[in-house]
Amino acid sequence: MNYNEGIMLVDKPLGFTSHDIVAIVRRNLNFSKVGHAGTLDPMATGLLIMLLGRFTKKSIYFSNYDKEYEATLRLGVATDSGDKEGKVTEEKDLGPFGEKIKNIEHAFKSFLGEIRQVPPMFSAKKVKGKKLYEFARKGITLKREPKLIVIKDIVILDISLPHVTFRVKCSKGTYVRQLGHDMGEKIGCGAHLVSLRRTKIGPFSVKDALSLDELRSPAGSRNTRIHENILQLK
Repeated sequence: MNYNEGIMLVDKPLGFTSHDIVAIVRRNLNFSKVGHAGTLDPMATGLLIMLLGRFTKKSIYFSNYDKEYEATLRLGVATDSGDKEGKVTEEKDLGPFGEKIKNIEHAFKSFLGEIRQVPPMFSAKKVKGKKLYEFARKGITLKREPKLIVIKDIVILDISLPHVTFRVKCSKGTYVRQLGHDMGEKIGCGAHLVSLRRTKIGPFSVKDALSLDELRSPAGSRNTRIHENILQLK
């Protein structure tokens, strides 16, 4: 088996970019060619598929996979980026507790199935040759065409107002930050994500991923675990 090519599953920690993980894998494991399939924002954690050797040209292989996330939504406060790193744009009182619970459950159910989602301005989607976030950082808002996505499953895991934790399985192209924003609009109080974790990409699970500590551990102690993690797809 050639350990210089294949895919490697990594559990990206908070505060790191996907490119940071690429650099760590290249430097610590001495791989000359390293890429990734599916970017995660610095505020997001979880499953990142690393591409090694000739597999750096196979990112399209993973593009159609469904993805699964766990996220926590903060109700009553909306931000321009849809997450905790953005500027607050709206604040509202949550109102009576009992009625708000009913609104939350109804709102979540309404997003199941095929929906049209407008890509957020703070995203890497390209318009006019530039990434949307490049315009957003200059205070420019562009018109974006809604895209058809599919929310295949969504489950509320916990409601501890003002926070709601949920799990969602969705099609490619889904922006969970925008989904959270839209949920806040539907409920009528505004909302933003305070945490986001990708748990699955198609058949691959974060449970099988390497931690950052394992990537950084001394070469002798990490070889077996890392070699076991490198997968070679036909």
